[in-house]
Amino acid sequence: MVRACVVRPLLALCVVGTSPLVLAAEGGVGRPITGLQVFSNAGVVPPEPGWVMSLTSFWYDGDLKGNVQVPIAGALSTGVDMKVSYTIANFTHVWDTGKGPWNYASSIGVPVQYTDVSASVTGPRGRTLGTEDTGTQFADALITPIAAGYHFDEVNHLSLSLPIYVPTGAYNEDRLANPGQNNYTFMPTAAFTHLDGKGGEFTLMSSLEFYTENNATDYRNGNIFTLDALWTHGFGNGWSAGMAAGYIQQVTDDSGSGANSGFRGRSVGAGPAVGWQGKFADAQANLSARWVPEFDTKNRPEGNGFSVNLTLAFF
Repeated sequence: MVRACVVRPLLALCVVGTSPLVLAAEGGVGRPITGLQVFSNAGVVPPEPGWVMSLTSFWYDGDLKGNVQVPIAGALSTGVDMKVSYTIANFTHVWDTGKGPWNYASSIGVPVQYTDVSASVTGPRGRTLGTEDTGTQFADALITPIAAGYHFDEVNHLSLSLPIYVPTGAYNEDRLANPGQNNYTFMPTAAFTHLDGKGGEFTLMSSLEFYTENNATDYRNGNIFTLDALWTHGFGNGWSAGMAAGYIQQVTDDSGSGANSGFRGRSVGAGPAVGWQGKFADAQANLSARWVPEFDTKNRPEGNGFSVNLTLAFF
């Protein structure tokens, strides 16, 4: 039996795919931030029915190095510098599926994003000017219709999910600081978690992002592959610490006006992570934070990513 074995039943899809970035591959980036996709217990869908709520904040500060031109909002841009603060509240329902190794859940996430972007934009007649834009607005909602979790045994768990970004966020083709990306993004995701029984874990999480066309700019982003890992060691009293690492690779070319064939982005990063788990009122709580500096990028901004997450499970 595995129904009583999940020591930390905090849901995988609570924060899956919640990385924000304002600029899609259309801006040389994409939705993922290096090393911030994976999270504690990503492979575990809780065996008990109930509700899981999470609040996650991301901060990213990076710039695109070199004289590289990328299309943003229908114009060619260089010298891209961005600061993004993104907070998403997720609400997840774990379905009552009875006894057995499989469990299922669904969720919805509502994000708010602050964006500060500066770039040198080349207009349709070749005129170049320095441009900066800032804004705080709702970003694209994140819906996960279904997440399926399988428990191999008491310590090894797998989750399969299909998070979908829907274009509900603010978007204006005449602005740089767009929290919405004006496309649907489908992200089939798989995660595996091994619990060491002492408060630590090893988790691998991977997804492939498929973007629909931005009909305001007639631009379609290439597909993006992500692979993230989280390793932590338990120190007692609910505390743990370790490392988070991430790899992002664009695997197909962009298409549309201004698309650069072969302009496929890549990034690698790794950094420290710390977490705490325990009881908070009547809920099982998980609090975590991490810093992931990028150290190997190509055709993507390079910078630092930070995240803080609070998850409460009510069963």
